Amino acid sequence: MNLLVKGFAYIFGVLSIVSAVLQYNDPDPLMWIVIYGVAAVLSFGFALERIPFGILLVAGIVALASGWYLFPEQFQGFEVGNGDIGNVEEAREAVGLFIVGVVHLFFAIWTRYWRKS
Repeated sequence: MNLLVKGFAYIFGVLSIVSAVLQYNDPDPLMWIVIYGVAAVLSFGFALERIPFGILLVAGIVALASGWYLFPEQFQGFEVGNGDIGNVEEAREAVGLFIVGVVHLFFAIWTRYWRKS
């Protein structure tokens, strides 16, 4: 596997762990700790070439679909004070899911087309 891609996977895994740890003060911490924990496991598994294409593909699609579902009807930014705190929090959570989804779809595509080369 390309060293740059492998390094990116490890870095994303570490960032996912950091994101999971930072969820302790969230109103629904367990759900987000699990989401970011799974993202970390999949990232490390991808770097170690242990996760198959199908799992990465499904994880990416589910994360993107969940982000789309969670995104507020009225986007009011990401900063507290710019709008309703509920909308701001939902936008932040949705974008986190979008990031996880895009990264795992990248991992899936890499696994499918370039892993063996």
